[in-house]
Amino acid sequence: MLNALKHLADIPNPVNLISPIILEPICELETEKLGHSNPRLHTEEVLVALSVCALTDINARKAINALPQLRGCEAHASVILSQKDETIFRRLGINLTCDAVYQYSKLYHG
Repeated sequence: MLNALKHLADIPNPVNLISPIILEPICELETEKLGHSNPRLHTEEVLVALSVCALTDINARKAINALPQLRGCEAHASVILSQKDETIFRRLGINLTCDAVYQYSKLYHG
């Protein structure tokens, strides 16, 4: 999704939309405080981090402003996404498909 926003907002690919200064404490919270083995952020968390960066970064602000342009776009995931992620894609109006492969070996995920 971030790459699509970069494209729509005409932001060069090497530009980081989410500052490591913002991303690092979020990943630390996920792993060290919440006990997750993978610091992967859900789509909603990525958008919140992007919104925080948009306060001081013009490129992040341009990406946030491009969100409505994602409506009607197609996205594909190589694994089954969480219900939380699917809900965000639906709210953004993005048509989502995914391969029938679980991201983790657990049968259920939340």
